[in-house]
Amino acid sequence: MRAEAQAHVDTINDALALLRRFLDWDRALRRLDELNARVEDQALWNDPKAAQEVMRERRRLDEAITATRAIQSEVSDTVELIEMAEAEGDTAMEAEGVEALAALAKRANHDKVQALLAGEADGNDTYIEVNAGAGGTESQDWAGMLSRMYTRWAERRGMRVELIDQHSGEQAGIKSATLLLKGENAYGFAKTESGVHRLVRISPYDSAARRHTSFASVWVYPVIDDNIEVEYNESDLRIDTYRASGAGGQHINTTDSAVRITHIPTGIVVQCQNQRSQHKNKAEAYNQLRARLYERELAIREAAANAENDSKTDIGWGHQIRSYVLQPYQMVKDLRTGVVSTAPGDVLDGDLDEFMSAALSQRVSGEAVEVEDVD
Repeated sequence: MRAEAQAHVDTINDALALLRRFLDWDRALRRLDELNARVEDQALWNDPKAAQEVMRERRRLDEAITATRAIQSEVSDTVELIEMAEAEGDTAMEAEGVEALAALAKRANHDKVQALLAGEADGNDTYIEVNAGAGGTESQDWAGMLSRMYTRWAERRGMRVELIDQHSGEQAGIKSATLLLKGENAYGFAKTESGVHRLVRISPYDSAARRHTSFASVWVYPVIDDNIEVEYNESDLRIDTYRASGAGGQHINTTDSAVRITHIPTGIVVQCQNQRSQHKNKAEAYNQLRARLYERELAIREAAANAENDSKTDIGWGHQIRSYVLQPYQMVKDLRTGVVSTAPGDVLDGDLDEFMSAALSQRVSGEAVEVEDVD
């Protein structure tokens, strides 16, 4: 079998292996049998909520298992077709088989990513918080570019984007911003973007046209609904009001409508100023606080399960997850997975799916990749 066909087969096998590992294949098969038996039990339907949960889990497992088996069967059939075509010298049939393998590889990767989005909050909407690092205008401009990048990514996927809070830079860009992305699996995809992002370019703000390195941090946390309980004591909160600094007309800039809430035990700070009403800003800030506390709990669970350190560290050298180089060459490189793009303009315009997919896969495989940063 020629190299192109073998490359597709390897891609498919890697995706299926990751799927089986994620599902814990033998356990998943046993669990599906158990759920099928429960569905046949009439007593289950006396509790509509329990029945709904069972059916949801059953559907998810059945779809993942069926899709995995179907792809494996189609791969075997297609490989046999290609080998037969090679033996008979039928180049047209061989080319048709290779094309079918390419389509299967694409499907396997899609199914893999969909299956990886099975966390309890992965299907939820998400907040994305961007903060400029040290460096004044350079870093603030970079933070503004990142905020736009995630807005464009969300729009490409048909999501709604709301600007919850923003503090503009003195000359350009932003000091910080909080976006709310509303759409299917918004948190599941975006959660891999948390960390420090590094930009290397010729500064448009340097009259000597020198190359500058800038940093900004991204923090992603899910919007949580009433089905997820988050406990905190009101006595642990400090609530401050202040004058909104963003656009919004005369009223929003002359009243203390903006709200900041500090959770004293953890040091978590959330704020909202996008509404004219202090009451509405306060309600949104409370939503953010619950989301941040919940994300913190998820991070603690993941760290315990994977024996990994929390990735949210200082905004600077040694902590970045991705580097974006615009000069003297063009490259975006993920320092966790090794994924590279030579079209940074596309990436900064929201073309992030390949980076997110690879990072999701790595979370399951646990395989560390030694990646050298770019200069």
